[in-house]
Amino acid sequence: MTISVLLADDEGMIRAGVRAILTTDPEIEVVAEAADGRTAVELARAHRPRVALLDIRMPRLDGLAAAAEIHRLLPDTAVAVLTTFGDDDHVARALGDGATGFLLKAGDPRELLAGVRAVADGGAYLSPRVARRVIELSGARMARRPAARDRAALLTDRERDVLALVGAGLSNAEIARRLHLVEGTVKGYLSSVFIRLGVRNRVQAAILAYEAGLVGAED
Repeated sequence: MTISVLLADDEGMIRAGVRAILTTDPEIEVVAEAADGRTAVELARAHRPRVALLDIRMPRLDGLAAAAEIHRLLPDTAVAVLTTFGDDDHVARALGDGATGFLLKAGDPRELLAGVRAVADGGAYLSPRVARRVIELSGARMARRPAARDRAALLTDRERDVLALVGAGLSNAEIARRLHLVEGTVKGYLSSVFIRLGVRNRVQAAILAYEAGLVGAED
């Protein structure tokens, strides 16, 4: 199935570059482009894309506000945010606004493609460098690791396997194939993981997986 994408960035050159990368994948189609957050919301309502890929800093309505509105209006549209290392405060805010993907503008093009595919399939994806920075924003990583490991220790071995793969950005279907399970069983494990860890969504679970050392956060 084609992955339809709405691309929003106020810089035309950035949009052109991102579009060029996305179109190298024959299963991804950019169906609309916007230069500001308000237009992005309007185009999302018109096209109902599987993925909205949003820059954070845009006129009229910033990417975080646009992400929150798209998430509210179109819960079936996954939202991924394009960030730079200058957007620390914005990345921290975005965690609660429904975004399930965090990608670097200057990152590896393969990460962009992997991230769009992951969120389109219902997964969460954090560019490894973004994941590391988000953890640092939340507090010193080494100071948090023992607490995160203690929380992960509450899980069964299979639940930890699932959590690690969520941290790696895999969708439910991909996790099922990797662990030789049916997708419904994966969903059951995820529900249990969320409850045991006290997290609300896949992004929070993915961050805890990084903090607990279940998945690497390398450059």
